[in-house]
Amino acid sequence: MPVIAVVNRKGGSGKSTFAAHVAAWCARQGHSVMLGDVDRQQSSRAWLKRRDAALPTIAAWGIDQKNMLRVPTGISHVVLDTPGGIHGFELARVVMFADAIVMPVCPSMFDRESAAACHAELMTLPRAASGRCRLAVVGMRVDGRTNAAQTLSDWAQGLGVPYLGALRETQLYVRSLERGLTMFDLAPSQAAADLAQWEPIIDWLRPVLQPLPGASTREPISTQGSAQESLLHGSRFAVLSGARALNPEHYIPVRTLPQAPVTEGPEIPRFLKA
Repeated sequence: MPVIAVVNRKGGSGKSTFAAHVAAWCARQGHSVMLGDVDRQQSSRAWLKRRDAALPTIAAWGIDQKNMLRVPTGISHVVLDTPGGIHGFELARVVMFADAIVMPVCPSMFDRESAAACHAELMTLPRAASGRCRLAVVGMRVDGRTNAAQTLSDWAQGLGVPYLGALRETQLYVRSLERGLTMFDLAPSQAAADLAQWEPIIDWLRPVLQPLPGASTREPISTQGSAQESLLHGSRFAVLSGARALNPEHYIPVRTLPQAPVTEGPEIPRFLKA
């Protein structure tokens, strides 16, 4: 089950916009995709409620009687919209679970500095450092009248991380998301310039989202007999898709933490709490 995580510590970096578009692209390809919103603002979940039922389906988190968030049955692809400020064990667990991580970065110095710190921590984690969890950067809200795209490209090159291109600043994103839509849901003639900017991004993601028959990007997740804990040991995140058992050696040992009280809404998995 391919998993794409959208990660950036800084709020307002465009994570939810990017995650919604990747999920919509997957749905348009006929995949059974889930958009997992683990950001406290729940922006992606709110967007899903605006989405017309006639459009290709994107599933949200499933919730069981114990108020645990689970991947619904039959899901083949997962896109995770992660919270700002993610670091430490939470970031390590995301890397362990994800096949690819995309970091949306806005052009400002503050955004670049925050993203550089996040990238430095990612490079201390074996799966990211070895390339088993792919990592790339995408420029967000870039004004084409400036040299912001080149600045981001040079910055990414300095970090040694692939730069997939920039998505422009346009009200078309704002108006589309307000209606539960993405660029992939619009007529090609209406969003031609923006769809062209998505092409190199999708090309980079395609080996993960559409792996060759028999290929596996990571060890699959077990659901033999009943819903199992995910490969993120100690989390409240469980999976309901058919696959082989995970080797226990892949678990990250963590100490048990007190369960945080939940005041409203679904419980956010502990491993992704900010």
